[in-house]
Amino acid sequence: MEKIIQLSNLSKFFKTQDVLKDVSLEIEQGEIYGLLGPSGSGKTTLIKLMIGLELPSNGSVTFKGSKLKAKNLYPSIGYMAQSDALYGELTARENLSFTASLYGLKKGQRKQQIENVMEMVDLLPHLDKPVHHFSGGMKRRLSLAIALLHDPEVLFLDEPTVGIDPVLRKEIWEGFRKLKEDGRTIIITTHVMDEAERCDRLGLLQHGEIISSDTPAAIKSRFGVSSIEDVFLKNGGVPLEN
Repeated sequence: MEKIIQLSNLSKFFKTQDVLKDVSLEIEQGEIYGLLGPSGSGKTTLIKLMIGLELPSNGSVTFKGSKLKAKNLYPSIGYMAQSDALYGELTARENLSFTASLYGLKKGQRKQQIENVMEMVDLLPHLDKPVHHFSGGMKRRLSLAIALLHDPEVLFLDEPTVGIDPVLRKEIWEGFRKLKEDGRTIIITTHVMDEAERCDRLGLLQHGEIISSDTPAAIKSRFGVSSIEDVFLKNGGVPLEN
């Protein structure tokens, strides 16, 4: 498969704090790649480096074989941050329409695409409700819909299912699988063990370092354990949050 993202000896430090240390990994086109690790392990910083929101202290990021240039990258990616960036006084439809205009979606496309993504996150009946009336979980789902709106080639999702009930979380992951089958690439951070098992490959982060990058089955086999969480415990770490 084609390597869509490559990180080479990537490090990031703030003053005296090393957040990421000499991270090297490759993400293939059309796979779901999970970044898993305890809080503070560097997952969010790594995502921000991949999309140009942070600059590396050392090392490099390439996208489709070329040095990362954020302005060229943004039209082809969808990004969902840990914090919801929504306009509470606007309706969900108005939030989506505003984002659609930024991406240059034609008016004829907008209505159908907005309804498509809202149906995927089970919010279609709430399309014309002001966002300040949404629960925390509903806001997360709307943020995911916004990330999907322009049908991006690559999705960067930072803990997208936090606050979402297990039944809907399963449905959202079925949607991720369909996107993968259509050739999309998904990079996702998570604390949830069953989500980690659904990824094609995992990068395990601990203390700012990648301790393993492979399929979930291969990682468990390599460390001789029955669960991904046991990998961290065996490696001298702490249990992951659920």
